[in-house]
Amino acid sequence: MTSSHTDCHFCLQSLRGRKYALREENAYCVPCYDSLYANPCQECKQPIECNSKDLAYKGRHWHEGCFRCAKCNRSLVEKPFAAKDEVLLCTECYSDEYSSKCFHCQKTIMPGSRKMEFKGSSWHESCFVCQYCRQPLGTKPLITKDNENYCVPCFEKQFAHHCYACKKVITSGGVTYHDQPWHKECFVCAACKTQLSRQTFISKDEHPYCVDCFNKFYAEKCAACEKPITALGGAKYISFEEHQWHRECFNCAKCLVSLVGQEFLTRQDDVLCHKCGSA
Repeated sequence: MTSSHTDCHFCLQSLRGRKYALREENAYCVPCYDSLYANPCQECKQPIECNSKDLAYKGRHWHEGCFRCAKCNRSLVEKPFAAKDEVLLCTECYSDEYSSKCFHCQKTIMPGSRKMEFKGSSWHESCFVCQYCRQPLGTKPLITKDNENYCVPCFEKQFAHHCYACKKVITSGGVTYHDQPWHKECFVCAACKTQLSRQTFISKDEHPYCVDCFNKFYAEKCAACEKPITALGGAKYISFEEHQWHRECFNCAKCLVSLVGQEFLTRQDDVLCHKCGSA
């Protein structure tokens, strides 16, 4: 019979006066323990003996002296490090090889620091700010202009158009009239207030009017048919003294022959061809 702390649990050799190691309440002489349980070092492939410090990371093991940066060979013991494809690197080497560069300052974004990403580029959190007010943008809505980022209030203040009618910001779309921006819903007939953004309109004294209102209030009336004469569609008309006629209405009042390009005579408010006027 042997005591668990008197003899080696594996080779049964006496442990009196010898160093030993415990595992699951059993005692082992150092050679037996190392041969049975020592982890192989990831770097040198030698067993990490029980009298050596065993450093472990994600199921792999290193001697304390082997736990070094794969690029610069500096010790990583009690220092921050990063892993890439199972290779250990100090933070400086990792940053040089793999870390993103800040779009604004072009300096490395160190591992562990907060990184902001937008449109395929990366920023330090402290660099991702509104170009105008310099306040952090974080996850706030933003607008980009000429490769610079702006918070929405600053962009509207600096660049957005304001409606000529209501003076409020035009965030999308809009209509330009006399070199002034308008909301579509604000661009209306000066008389009946019908929206004009999708229909033909006529300008009078720098005010827009729908065709019906312009004809009602401002168009000249044909002396023959008394309907409005407008220039829409390139329509032509005849003017003589204080009277106007549609081209198709400029006919002899008696025989109705067209007088366009012909000599004519007037009698009171009527126009007559030369033959009818001379009869």
